[in-house]
Amino acid sequence: MSPAGGEGEAVNPPLAEGERTDAAHPGLPRQAGAAVVRGATAAAGILLFILGLQVLKQGARALVPLLDGLSIAGPANAVGFGWLLAYAAMSGSPVAAIGVTLLAGGVLTETEAFGVVGGSRLGASFIVLAVGYVLYLARRRNPDGIAIGVIALLTTFTTQGPAIFVGLAILHFGVLDGLQFAPPPAMLDWVDALFGDTVRWLDGALPAWLLFVSGVGILLGAFGVFDRSLPRLEAGSGRFEAALRGVRSRWVMFLIGGAVTSLTMSVSISLTLLVPLSLKGYLKRDQVLPYVMGANITTFVDTLAGALILGGATAFTVVLTEMVSVAVVSLVILTVAYGPYSRAILAVAHLVTSRQRNLAVFLGAIVAVPLVLLAL
Repeated sequence: MSPAGGEGEAVNPPLAEGERTDAAHPGLPRQAGAAVVRGATAAAGILLFILGLQVLKQGARALVPLLDGLSIAGPANAVGFGWLLAYAAMSGSPVAAIGVTLLAGGVLTETEAFGVVGGSRLGASFIVLAVGYVLYLARRRNPDGIAIGVIALLTTFTTQGPAIFVGLAILHFGVLDGLQFAPPPAMLDWVDALFGDTVRWLDGALPAWLLFVSGVGILLGAFGVFDRSLPRLEAGSGRFEAALRGVRSRWVMFLIGGAVTSLTMSVSISLTLLVPLSLKGYLKRDQVLPYVMGANITTFVDTLAGALILGGATAFTVVLTEMVSVAVVSLVILTVAYGPYSRAILAVAHLVTSRQRNLAVFLGAIVAVPLVLLAL
């Protein structure tokens, strides 16, 4: 008979305090390790983002001949340029960062940079339609994915379009000039100390056009690295789907859209979630509208940070003006005209997706409009 009173039972020695904690919570070390990895990945993404901005700024002079050749002069041309560039990049954040960088480099004026930033929003939602079309082909011609993409585009066009005019008026009358913010010199000194030698070496080793292209590549890589550090917000996430289940308030969806985009730092990523969620029945079509409105405001957080890093108070004002303009237009719609507005958007989306010919006309129009703006 063993001392414990059970034959054949071994007496385990007392555990140390730390061992008791690990035994009670076996997942804690793994979670702590994952948190450290995510933190390091996020830091790497932020550093790459800053480096990309500095390289872009140094190589901005390479775009002067291109912009001259395209006759980019004035906000209308700039909107078309940013709009088409966002189509090509399938994302708006890098294009908005490029617009701010060109302003800091003296290539664009204040209103032209605002036009590029505003145009980047108009083109960013196209990724939702692209994903919806892929799922349409893969899921026995289910049109819901395409409908969600069209709704997201229409919502963006009808809020961002008026917001551009509001923003240009704000810039013209200097409404937000009193809120200009310039980063402390110590921060700029820190950025130069950390990246100055690398940027100067690349500037000496590469032609200006390749330096600019390298900056774009670094910027895109930075967004990819930073995205890896974030919790997975996927359509298959039980928590995310549970958060949306039963939500009917337009204000709650507006806040969710803003919060998700703040986490992902990309409106393209957060809006892409809408398609599978809609196909699985977690999201109704009318819920997409306020979600997109919220997403289109907070997506500028990274661009606002980029404006500060580049050291220009004017760049900061341009991005802040864009955020305020979109917020004003969205809040007015949500407050006083949401019923008729939502019914009109859903009706037009139904018309566009009801026949292939209608969809073809819609696709042709959203490509033709930025081309016309670019040609003005």
